[in-house]
Amino acid sequence: MPAPTRLRLSLLCATAVVLAACGGGDTVRPTPPAPAQPVAAAKPKPVRIGLALGGGAAKGFAHIGVIKMLEANGITPHVVSGTSAGSVVGALYASGMDPFALQEKAVALDESSIRDVRLFSGGLVQGQALQDYVNAQVGNRPIQSLSKPFAAVTTWLETGERSVFVRGNTGQAVRASSAVPGVFEPVRIGERSFVDGGVVSPVPVDAARQLGAEYVIAVDISSKASGTTPTHLLGVVNQSIAIMGQTLGKQELARADVVIRPAVNDIGPADFEQRNAAILAGERAALAALPQIRKELAAERARRVAALAPKPVPKAPEPECETSWVGAINPFGKDCADD
Repeated sequence: MPAPTRLRLSLLCATAVVLAACGGGDTVRPTPPAPAQPVAAAKPKPVRIGLALGGGAAKGFAHIGVIKMLEANGITPHVVSGTSAGSVVGALYASGMDPFALQEKAVALDESSIRDVRLFSGGLVQGQALQDYVNAQVGNRPIQSLSKPFAAVTTWLETGERSVFVRGNTGQAVRASSAVPGVFEPVRIGERSFVDGGVVSPVPVDAARQLGAEYVIAVDISSKASGTTPTHLLGVVNQSIAIMGQTLGKQELARADVVIRPAVNDIGPADFEQRNAAILAGERAALAALPQIRKELAAERARRVAALAPKPVPKAPEPECETSWVGAINPFGKDCADD
């Protein structure tokens, strides 16, 4: 048999053997890739909102109106701080009362039930009745057991330093925060005496920050000097404290994100019969501030969402062109002639 013929027969036999081997058994197929699992988008951390309620005696009913309007528009503070009258409303709100329950309590409040006069004891009002009232309303829970983190701001009488209560007897802390000098007796707690927090912190913005607030809504109901002389003791004391706290108040208010100022300057510190007018003034002032609050909270939420968005993958650099003999045989090399 000629050599070319033998070569062709050998190739045909080899091809037949290979085909036979391929035909036997199961066909091997590549495993398809697993479908990509959708990745849940990371949720941004919510903005922690703080509510700082300032002092102002009977003007403090305005705080209830502010809280009503905020919650009605989906803005619920996470932490609450209060000075003087603000500590009273703040403690009840932090205990879990909704704004309508707060208003019901305000309407039903008998001023005489929280006023226990005792002469020649460092003040006209002892304050024990206020302490008992607050404790009854919060279910005798200590501050650390309230539904929201709460801080009552007072003034340490011996040194004039600010003192913030975030633990302990809720009613006693509120009593100390509300102990207007010359009207209420100083409150003795341990070895220290405390008076109204409005002396050093009329609107407790810093206390709200200490509770972890990232966005602070401050409510300023403090009296402003009206150019007239008050005709009664409480009015004189209230205006004196307001004047002393004006400079400190401006500095601290500047650290708030938004300041709500209800129009309550015409309501006297003892005008409890004006409670409904004060609540309405609080609602109106909060309504006016809503556009700013919504805008700033939306901007902060958008910033947090953007921070969690996946970063774009950088584009791979173009391969450099090859001009040597290597480029002629490199299928991935860039052809310089395309430039």
